[in-house]
Amino acid sequence: MSSRELAVLGGKSLFDQPVPVGQLYFPEWEKYETAMRGIFDRQYYTNQGPLVCQLETRLQEFLNVRHAICVTNATIGLMMAADALGLHDKVITPAYTFIATAQSLSWAGVEPLFCDVDPLTHQIEPESVETLLKQYAGEVSGILAVNLWGDACQQVKLEYLAKKYGVKLYFDSAHSFGCEIDENPVGAAGDLEVFSFHATKVLSAAEGGCICTNDDELAAHLRNIRSSYGAGSFRAVLRTSNGRMSEAQAAVALLSLDAFQDIVARNERIFNSYREGLEGIPGLRLITPGAVSKTNYQYVVCDVDETEFGLTRDELQHVLSAENVLARRYFYPGLHRCVPYASQFPDASDRLPVTERLCGRVLQLPIGQVIDESDSREIAMIVRAAFDNAEKIRQKLRVSV
Repeated sequence: MSSRELAVLGGKSLFDQPVPVGQLYFPEWEKYETAMRGIFDRQYYTNQGPLVCQLETRLQEFLNVRHAICVTNATIGLMMAADALGLHDKVITPAYTFIATAQSLSWAGVEPLFCDVDPLTHQIEPESVETLLKQYAGEVSGILAVNLWGDACQQVKLEYLAKKYGVKLYFDSAHSFGCEIDENPVGAAGDLEVFSFHATKVLSAAEGGCICTNDDELAAHLRNIRSSYGAGSFRAVLRTSNGRMSEAQAAVALLSLDAFQDIVARNERIFNSYREGLEGIPGLRLITPGAVSKTNYQYVVCDVDETEFGLTRDELQHVLSAENVLARRYFYPGLHRCVPYASQFPDASDRLPVTERLCGRVLQLPIGQVIDESDSREIAMIVRAAFDNAEKIRQKLRVSV
């Protein structure tokens, strides 16, 4: 691709329609129609219906956990988890994650205590966690860790810290459904794990999620929090969430689960196409999951070093946007710079140097049903052309600004 072909320099956009990030795998229409007709025939739409029960059973088998409690979305699941675990005062969580992670704590009346992440893997940093556990001794009731990018954080070290300091440990595993550590499915670590089944995730219910745990008593509390009736054995809870998954969501999730291995295999081919196309570009590092023995290839994430690549992450995003490639700054800004946390923790940036740096460097590229291997090769070529023409692009962007 020559410089004149880049849209940012006056050429025609590579794609006629915007190419979004996110999985966006949807079932075949005929299978979807059959599933919806079944729901209408049964006249049963919500409140632990037969499809939800079937999905929970299959998830328990797939993830090798005693309980998979399906909910309307992962944010509700995280809010329910905070209540069920009896969290209070402060909970340690990374600032480098999706806003719902911290907001779930705020909804539960708990203060998020932001920690830093590993500069290479972007996973929560156990040393940073322990520093806060010592600094706020007696005030921390839990650790909300996050498994990012189809990878996993250092779960064994975190479980050691949770036991040492007598706090709860649970995981936002929205990125890690179907991943494995030493051939064991992610899902059974800590007190519980929460998965997302949003349309952008590798297992899709269009919207939805589940909470996994091996603790029978905790599961009973979660089911009572999820619904004020039809929850099984009664447990007294502080409040209910009306977090029930609908039969329509469960139907889509079951169809997605049927196709899951094919979806992951297709993602892997696209990911490897990116890897080949981006290899050797100075200043551009493709984040490759390393803590898991099996990944879901849910994300294509790059770390852009301006000094070597010649463009900032934001400038590269502008180049891709001109080609109708909707690359995403992920995560931007860090949670410590979002409302209301920016005013609550004005000094957080000084404590989170890695998070601060990553928020200005990380870019997510499209993967999923909307593209194929040919498209990923083309997108990689755009990135390479951006590097080759970095000075021209910078001059062009500066003039336009």
